[in-house]
Amino acid sequence: MTVMRLIYAGVLELRTDEAYYWTWSKENALSFLDHPPMIAWFVRFGTAIFGDTNLGVRFTGILAMLVTQLLIADIVRRVTHDFRAIIFALLMPEAALYYGLLMAKVSPDTALIPFAVAMLWSLVRLAQSNDGRWWLAAGLFAGLAVLSKFTAVMLVPAVLAFVLVPAWRSRWLLSPYPWLAALIALIVFSPVLIWNYQYDFASFRFQFVRAVATHPFSFRTVGEFIGLQLGLVGFVLLPVVLSGVTLTAWRGYRNREPVAILLSTAVIVPFLYFFWKSLTLRVGDTWPMFLWPAGFAATAINLAMLPKEGFPQWMVKSTVSWAKIAVVSGIAFVVGVFFYYVAAPWNLIGRTDPVGGEAGYEQVVARADEQLKKTGATWIAASDYRTHAMLRWYFNGRVPVVQINERGRFQGFGDPGMDRIKGNPGLYVAREPDNLLPLWSATMATRTPLERVERRWRGTVMDIYTLEKISGWTPELSPPPGSPLFKVRELAGEVRSLPSPLVGEGGIGGLRPPSLRTPMHRIGYGAG
Repeated sequence: MTVMRLIYAGVLELRTDEAYYWTWSKENALSFLDHPPMIAWFVRFGTAIFGDTNLGVRFTGILAMLVTQLLIADIVRRVTHDFRAIIFALLMPEAALYYGLLMAKVSPDTALIPFAVAMLWSLVRLAQSNDGRWWLAAGLFAGLAVLSKFTAVMLVPAVLAFVLVPAWRSRWLLSPYPWLAALIALIVFSPVLIWNYQYDFASFRFQFVRAVATHPFSFRTVGEFIGLQLGLVGFVLLPVVLSGVTLTAWRGYRNREPVAILLSTAVIVPFLYFFWKSLTLRVGDTWPMFLWPAGFAATAINLAMLPKEGFPQWMVKSTVSWAKIAVVSGIAFVVGVFFYYVAAPWNLIGRTDPVGGEAGYEQVVARADEQLKKTGATWIAASDYRTHAMLRWYFNGRVPVVQINERGRFQGFGDPGMDRIKGNPGLYVAREPDNLLPLWSATMATRTPLERVERRWRGTVMDIYTLEKISGWTPELSPPPGSPLFKVRELAGEVRSLPSPLVGEGGIGGLRPPSLRTPMHRIGYGAG
């Protein structure tokens, strides 16, 4: 299965978000608007070994999957000492599409998952050894988890329950170790705090908009959430894991058993939160993925505990049988999806295919390269951060590529090559109908239509792009926050007016004096 993921990682084209994180890896920023910096560091590590290749970008996802599996297996080994339960713990992630295959595609969740599981593993070691020094390891991994993605904070209720529900609560509340662990986590997280302090807490506000957004009730978003979890975890495996977690929670809270409380709460609280959000908002496909490894561990432990707790024999046999069915059918499904994308020539889903929907950019890049030579343009402009990321990935420094109208995403970024841009014509590459955005009225640019390009995948037209020549204008890297060239596109719903980040007068990364702050601007929030 690991070899299969390596092949998948090397063969499939990068997704637009993966290219976006690759652009982060080329910068020296402490953090980013959308997410903390760990995913950029992961990508930089992989490309340092394999270069700017698909495998280089995705290599750490392969490592993250292996580390996650081994930690889950060791948690189960320490709790049960049952060989069959350990094997189930290793195989359940393989049977879930997201882990068994899609961990090969990097995202902030790819970085979050191994650190979150490592934190849980440290607390399991603490529970078994009663050695308070394991709190320090847990604090380190907790800091690394939040340095990967902010949703790691949803594990805090599990840690609090782990401390407060068992009889040992007074001991740990009076011990310095948990407080030192919290301090370590804060220190590890400090790059994000420093970056946000420099830019008026932009990423915190960016994420806060989504957290407090209110929308009407929607059966569609609830159905999407449940459907995505069934597809990414497993149509059989998801019910098996939920039942295993439920029994683990019942056992843990009834007996005040720390490990059972920790693992079950780490699943139940985030899952209920995402379900509640899905009543009114589309929950991203990867958002809940950090919680299921704890569920796999709890389910494997439950398989070993049921026979020892006097449950009816039919129930024990049924539970084990369903777990076997879940693993076998899940792995078969994962392997089938692998062969569909790597070896099959068909497009069975049309324009809604999640992989094909982000493939075929090399066709757009080839035509853009031709137009650069014909028109004498020396740089490329994009009005969508995903198109910008793909163009930057394919041109890889040969031509400066500038995202012109969401400059709030690029605070702290370096010079893209203004010496090659200023005073020279450019090439505008836009997905239709983005080429009709009214933002150009805020510039002095002259646009000359050149051609339209189809982006195809397996014979299906996925998108159409417009190429235009730009003259008489140089893009602003640091427009004022009130400018339409600064604000971030609203991608997931409600928009609120919030205090603006500070953007340097002399270029990206500098700070304006407080007297020059623009008091308000509109900010949206992204899909990552």
